[in-house]
Amino acid sequence: CWEVRKHNSSEWCHFIRSNPDCRLDGGFLDYLDGVFCVFPPRLLPLAVTLYALWLLYLFVILGVTAEKFFCPNLSAISTNLRLSHNVAVFSLTSPLHGVTFLAFGNGAPDVFSAVVAFSDPRTAGLAIGAIFGAGVFVTTVVAGGIALVKPFTAASRPFLRDVIFYMVAIFLTFVVLYMGRIRLGEALGYLGLYVFYVLTVVLCTWIHRRQRGDGLAPPGPWEPEMPTDVEELEPSGTNSGDYGEEYRPLLPSQETSLRILSTALSPLDYRRWRRKPWYWRLFKAFKVPVELVLLLTVPIVDPDKDDLNWKRPLNCLHILTSPLLCVLTLKSGAYGLYQIQGIFPVWALVTLVASALALIIFITTSNEEPPKYHCVFAFLGFLASAMWINAAATELVNILRTLGIIFQLSNTVLGLTLLAWGNSIGDTFSDLTMARQGYPRMAFSACFGGIIFNILVGVGLGCLLQMTSSQPLVKLEPDSPLVWVLAGALGLSLVFSFVTVPAQCFQLGRAYGVCLITYYLVFLCVALLTEFRVIHFS
Repeated sequence: CWEVRKHNSSEWCHFIRSNPDCRLDGGFLDYLDGVFCVFPPRLLPLAVTLYALWLLYLFVILGVTAEKFFCPNLSAISTNLRLSHNVAVFSLTSPLHGVTFLAFGNGAPDVFSAVVAFSDPRTAGLAIGAIFGAGVFVTTVVAGGIALVKPFTAASRPFLRDVIFYMVAIFLTFVVLYMGRIRLGEALGYLGLYVFYVLTVVLCTWIHRRQRGDGLAPPGPWEPEMPTDVEELEPSGTNSGDYGEEYRPLLPSQETSLRILSTALSPLDYRRWRRKPWYWRLFKAFKVPVELVLLLTVPIVDPDKDDLNWKRPLNCLHILTSPLLCVLTLKSGAYGLYQIQGIFPVWALVTLVASALALIIFITTSNEEPPKYHCVFAFLGFLASAMWINAAATELVNILRTLGIIFQLSNTVLGLTLLAWGNSIGDTFSDLTMARQGYPRMAFSACFGGIIFNILVGVGLGCLLQMTSSQPLVKLEPDSPLVWVLAGALGLSLVFSFVTVPAQCFQLGRAYGVCLITYYLVFLCVALLTEFRVIHFS
C-alpha cells in the first residue's frame, strides 16, 4: 500500500480500493479511503491537517477515559474485593506505590494500543516502536525532568529492583525480535514475569514494613515529610459535586430525580471555571464533549463518598447505555449489528433487556441510599471505560498507519514518536506534578513501574490474544533497522542509570536530569537520521 504515492494522483482512489493491503482492520472510519478518495489530491494538506487534529483529540479521549473513569472504577473494584493497597492501589505513605495501580491506570492506553497494533502484522511495528519509544522517553525525559524539578534521594532497593526487571524485559523482547516470532510459552512468560514482579513488590513492601516496625520511614535529606491526608491531590470526578465540601448545603434536602440527573451530567464546575486561567478553560472546552458522552455511558463508583457516588437516575440510565456501548464498539459494531435468525438485531435485544432491568432498579431503589449491589456498577464502569479506550486505540492505530502511508514513514518511527509521545503525556504530567508537590520518589518509582507494565503486559497480552489453536505464534519481523536502534538506546539508558545512580549514592540532582534529557535528544536525532537513511546500518 506504500506505493500509492508513486502512482498518478488520478489513480490513487482505484489503487486504494483494489489493493487488499490497504484495508484497515477494525475501526469505524476508513481513513485511507477518506484521504485518497473523498478529498481531491489538491486538498491533501487539508486532509492531513484534519487527521492530525483528530489524532490529538483521540489522545485526549484516551487520557480523559483512563484518568477520570478507568482508574476510579479500578480503585472501587479493589476496595470492594478488599485487596491490599500494595497490590491494587498506591498508598501515599509508601515509596513503592507507583509500580502497581498508577502503572495500571496510566498504562491502559498503551496496552490497548499495543493489543490493537499486534492484531495486524502490518501494524505490529507501531506497538514495538511505541513500547520502546515510550520506555526511552519516560526513563530519560520524564525521569530527568523529575530530577530537574525536585532533586531527591531515590529509594535504593526499589530502584535497583525495577531497573533489573526492566532490563530483563528488554532482553526478552530483543531475543523475540531477533527470532522474528513469539510463541505461546514466550507470551505467557511475559505475563508470568509481570506476576513475579508484582509478587516481588509485595514481598519487598512486607519486609520493609517489618524492618521499620510498621512506622513511616524517615524522609531522605531532600525529601519532605509526607502528610497523612491527600489535600494536594485533586479528585478525579467530573461533576460539580466533586470539587469540595464548601459548596454543599448545610441542611440536607430532597432532590428530584431530574435535578440529580442534570447535576450528575454536568462536566463543568462553574465556580472552578471562573477561577481558572484562559488556557485551562480552552482545554476544558475541548474535553467537555468527551466527558459528557463518558458520563452518559460509564458509571463511576467512589468508595470515598458517603453515597458511593450513587446517582439513581443516571445509574439506571447506565444500565441501558453501558451494555449498548459494549456491543456497538466490540469488533467495531459487528456483533451489535448481527441479526439473530436474520430478523432481530443484537443491539435491539440488549436494549429491551437493559431497559427492563433499569426500570426494575429504578423502582426498587431510592435517591438517598445506594443499593447493596452498587459495587456491580464499578465492574460495569470498568468494562465500559475499557471498551472506550479500546475503540479510541483502534482509531489511533488506523490513523497512524494512514499517516505513515501518506508520508512514507515506517510504523516504528510513528510508534516511537507520535504514539509514544501521545501515550506518555499523562505519565509526564502526573509524574512531574507529583514531583512539584514534594513527592519526587513517588514519581520516579512510577516511571519504572509504568513502563514495566507496558512492555510485559502489552507484548504478552497483545500477542497472546492474536494466537489461535491452529497457529500458536505471532510473527514479529522488524520493518526497519530502527527497531535495533530503539532496543539499543533503551538498554543503554537503563545501564547508564543503573551505574550512575548508585555512584551518586542515589542522590539525583539537576546534572543527572540534564544528562538524561540530552541523551534523549541525541537518540531522537540518530533515530530520525536512521529512518531517513542518512545513517545506514548493515
